[in-house]
Amino acid sequence: MVVPLAMAAASPAQAATAAQPTSAASSCTTSTGPYQKQAEKFLGRPVDGRQSRADCLAIQKFQINHGISPTIGYAGPVTWGVMSLINTQKAALHDPNAARKCPTNKGRIACVDLTRQLSWVQDGSRLVYGPVPVRTGRDRYETRTGLKKIYWRDIDHWSTLYDVAMPYSQFFDGGEAFHSIAGSVWSPPGSHGCVNMRSADAKKYWSLLKNGDDVYVYGRKPGT
Repeated sequence: MVVPLAMAAASPAQAATAAQPTSAASSCTTSTGPYQKQAEKFLGRPVDGRQSRADCLAIQKFQINHGISPTIGYAGPVTWGVMSLINTQKAALHDPNAARKCPTNKGRIACVDLTRQLSWVQDGSRLVYGPVPVRTGRDRYETRTGLKKIYWRDIDHWSTLYDVAMPYSQFFDGGEAFHSIAGSVWSPPGSHGCVNMRSADAKKYWSLLKNGDDVYVYGRKPGT
């Protein structure tokens, strides 16, 4: 079964929120952001490079839906980073392994592309599930690359290190695991090395994978 990526959101490509104003989240800025035209085009707005009330509300809605702060409708680098990553992910919908960077000679394998912040499960060259958006390690906690194997699974895992729930945990490299999170997988700055997933995706991975299955992590997360 091939399940396409739900393009409701993506991981921010940049965490430089300092470039955005710091007004209250309930306000709607009249300022024109450096990525105004790009945001207008992405959202299907008239592309004139000028901030209108309708433009601001559309950008603000996008920010709220994607866990971007502040939610003031300013087309800054984080907002455009999310939009840009969504565009990249859309291109990968039908064949995320078109470049054949994830091994096709391992049978069932979970692939993690740090560059596109995507993961999927394949069996040989056949796509089984995904691609789905993920949130990987932040700066200094980058998710380690290479070929690994799932070695321990805990459906109701609780992290004693970070004092947080990690449902559907499937560990593949030390303390790094696939697991769902309660918040947004698109909120910066990222995880402490784990591959964060939406609940439905983590639950599906739990049903598809088992101890001993391969995991291949490659690429580099934008901004790290």
